[in-house]
Amino acid sequence: MKKHDRMLINKLFIILFIGFGFLLTPTLTVKMTNAQQSIITDRITSSPKNIEPMIAAIQSVSKLSAETKSSSTDGYRLLIITPSTFVKALQPLVTHKLTMGMSTKLVTLDEIYRQMFWHGRDDAEKVKYFIKTAIEEWGIRYVLLVGGRSSQFFPIWYCPVRYVAMVDDWDRQVLSDLYFADIYDSKGNFSSWDSDNNGVYGEWYPGQTARDTDIDFIPDVAVGRLPCRSVQEVKTMVDKIITYETTSYDQSWFNTFLVAAGDTYPESENPNWTGAEGEYYGDRAIENLSGFIPVRLYTSDGTFSNKEDIIREFRKGSGFTYLVGHGSPKQWGNHPFNNTEFIQGPNTNDMWRFRNQNRLPVCVVSGCHNNQFDVCLIRTLNASDIYKQENVPECWSERILRVPSGGAIAALGCTGLGYTKEDKSTFQGGINVLEGAFFHAYGQQHIKIIGDTWAAAISWYAQMFPVNWSTQAFGDSWIDTKVIQSWALLGDPSLQIGGYPR
Repeated sequence: MKKHDRMLINKLFIILFIGFGFLLTPTLTVKMTNAQQSIITDRITSSPKNIEPMIAAIQSVSKLSAETKSSSTDGYRLLIITPSTFVKALQPLVTHKLTMGMSTKLVTLDEIYRQMFWHGRDDAEKVKYFIKTAIEEWGIRYVLLVGGRSSQFFPIWYCPVRYVAMVDDWDRQVLSDLYFADIYDSKGNFSSWDSDNNGVYGEWYPGQTARDTDIDFIPDVAVGRLPCRSVQEVKTMVDKIITYETTSYDQSWFNTFLVAAGDTYPESENPNWTGAEGEYYGDRAIENLSGFIPVRLYTSDGTFSNKEDIIREFRKGSGFTYLVGHGSPKQWGNHPFNNTEFIQGPNTNDMWRFRNQNRLPVCVVSGCHNNQFDVCLIRTLNASDIYKQENVPECWSERILRVPSGGAIAALGCTGLGYTKEDKSTFQGGINVLEGAFFHAYGQQHIKIIGDTWAAAISWYAQMFPVNWSTQAFGDSWIDTKVIQSWALLGDPSLQIGGYPR
């Protein structure tokens, strides 16, 4: 027998052996305990009484019931997906979650790639298929992705990401962790976000109708990410989560709601832009968190005149912080009333000055690109990236999470351009309305797990503004699609907002 013939037979035997073993092996080969229902999402109805439809109520709805999507009475609630590099640093978090009654399973990416060998065209899709299996066999409700960029100079990641081709004159592509949460389409089938099957996801190009269609965007699990780049950053976040959940409950500082805003779209630029939009949405958020003590820092009355105003109040601690304005990967700020001058808020170089210790807020930052966690130093070589402030080692929200002496416990914001109602022909919807749904879900419906709160807001928006896939890019449906695709939760999705009773 010729040498290459023997090699071919050996390879075929190995393939057959692996395939036979795969057929006989359970999809997930670990013990399962405590099955949970699939994530409950919520619908919010609107009232037309204000210039923007107001969120009036959330009625509990479930896209997929546990009876149809969980095949076992044993399971886990929280799935942590991580590279093996971070396993040891994450063990205290696993122990803590179990102590708090949050059944938790940590799985390495190496395990996922082995078990999903025959599934998925790239690493991100393999992770998504694994999450699907974890939902069906364990009843997983929360997924924590651990890992950001592993290099400042090469496009290498500790934990896979998904880019969507929502192209505009600023973004070449946009990060979307919602991809990992929207597992099923409206018919209960796996949602690839690639209906034309060309390996490019969420395609909707300028001057065209959508190429990848019929995505419902309803989260089937709540997904958050710790975009850590080192073991030390993982340890910092683990320590902050454990301390927050065990010490924040019933603390007086938590009852404060810090809101900073201004005139996002000065009327001098467009007669349709009446009023101070940022302050309007700040007031609506305060109404939704009616049990909190509001601290307003507004440009219209001079309480927000420079970054020092925000740093001073941030240092005191708060349960929530809401910054409504304009952003970039490095900075955030807003305009004075009917004035194109720009007042700078804290940027990534200022956050060490917060020094709010363990008084950590959930931070909702309203602006463009504040959660763009793929920024890196190599982009200093590109003049356009320098202009966009993408040539920094970490984005605004990454930095506020990593500050060891304070900062925030979680950050919600846009990975791309943050479109608002002013960008839409209907003058309804946009990122500020999605943020309002988040505050309503927590303050009025008392949804206390941050991932559930995020999912409720996303679900409501997707149902309130359904996508017309036959319209062209930059229309209202395109904007609504980008709004929800790019709104990322950086933090632990299983986080108990306000901590656990002691």
